Amino acid sequence: MTETNAVKQEDVLPGGLAVEVIETSSLGDRSYLATDGEVAVVVDPQRDVDRVIAAAGRLGARIALVVETHVHNDYVSGGLELARLTGAEYGVAAADEVPFERRPLSDGDVVELSPRMRLRAMATPGHTFHHLSYALEGEEGPVGVFTGGSLLFGTTGRTDLLGEQHSEELARHQHASAHKLAAVLPDGAQIWPTHGFGSFCSATQASGDAATLGEQKRSNPALVLAEGDFVEQTLSGLDAYPAYYAHMGVQNTTGPEPLDLRAPARAEPDELRRRLQHGEWVVDLRSRKAFVVSHLAGTVSLGLDGPMVTWLGWMIDWGAPITLVGESREQVAEAQRELARIGIDKFAAAAVGSPEQLAADPGQLRSTTTATFADLAAALDGNPDGKPAPEVVLDVRTNNEFAASHVTGAVHIPLYELKDRIGEIPAGVVWVHCGSGYRATAAASLLEAHDLAVVLVDDFFSAAAEAGVPMTHQS
Repeated sequence: MTETNAVKQEDVLPGGLAVEVIETSSLGDRSYLATDGEVAVVVDPQRDVDRVIAAAGRLGARIALVVETHVHNDYVSGGLELARLTGAEYGVAAADEVPFERRPLSDGDVVELSPRMRLRAMATPGHTFHHLSYALEGEEGPVGVFTGGSLLFGTTGRTDLLGEQHSEELARHQHASAHKLAAVLPDGAQIWPTHGFGSFCSATQASGDAATLGEQKRSNPALVLAEGDFVEQTLSGLDAYPAYYAHMGVQNTTGPEPLDLRAPARAEPDELRRRLQHGEWVVDLRSRKAFVVSHLAGTVSLGLDGPMVTWLGWMIDWGAPITLVGESREQVAEAQRELARIGIDKFAAAAVGSPEQLAADPGQLRSTTTATFADLAAALDGNPDGKPAPEVVLDVRTNNEFAASHVTGAVHIPLYELKDRIGEIPAGVVWVHCGSGYRATAAASLLEAHDLAVVLVDDFFSAAAEAGVPMTHQS
């Protein structure tokens, strides 16, 4: 089982209830299956619902209800398909106008799943206007709440996904919704958010892996700050979010098509070379450590050891042909599953093998020079130690990351803008870095495809200052 398909069992709750967490770490999200041992409700399922069906089967529970906390912007929902496959009811906010059959849910509606388990809808606008949270109730009352994009661990869902013109109004709603949850539910109630584990749907970085409502009352900005201070903090911390979000809400509102994970057509070396010569997206799924040693010229490094799906979905022109290149069929299949979650499920081709096996001629093979921040410090001080001296230091982190601290004199172009702004990079050898090396490797591969001389700083940005790199910090 891969990291992006992780399933873990939560502790059994009072009354014999249990909640299973189904993680999609590559997108920073969680789905949930709550059961009394016989029937189950599923909250915010991802598109690849086989994971959910397998979990229910292992627990011996019949899925009777599938619910959405909101129309998702960061992934294609599997809710409609899961309901179709299992015969479960599909619960969606009554205020969301959709063309498919569903059970419309509004604030205060209670779904009796069994004598031992109920689900209570609670209107919690903020992340979206029609957002619902769902309190899970046992025989003795509420035991937890599925908060979707409302109250997260140490933060809340962002409020600008429906347009910046709504972000302040939704931030005020978000503050009120958090206080509503805190007022209605007991302090011991568990919180089960959908977002906040790396998802760009979070207003700020979430903290922790589990929490009760009482714990959040003491630490979450939505519950400790006055409304005005919370709104100001929330709006000032918002940064760009992936471009593919524009397509998710549309698919989820109209009703996603069933998932198709059939293998793409196989590309032979000559076809790979042709696609690369035409400037198509040929994505190398291997780790960046393998990529820098040897790769086909023009391929883009987005390894499965990092958030491949987020960055590919953010960078490409939507609908552009994509060819997947992996070491094994399993790597290609994993990438297909990942990308299907954001609605990319049609591929130009795929190829499996080492770069040497996939090259139409040896002249296609490339390697990438790597360095650490200690190497960069030495090079900036005039001692490049055999590496090309840096004429440009390129930072491809986000706007907020750059504003907080950056290498003095660095050129800043976020990775998601790089392909359209390569012409802005000054002439000379480019030393490129990010926060840990993953985004910088993707950037280096894009730069190499445009025949720029590149040194990849494959290192943690937190090591830069200690290594002696001159830094500029936020005042």
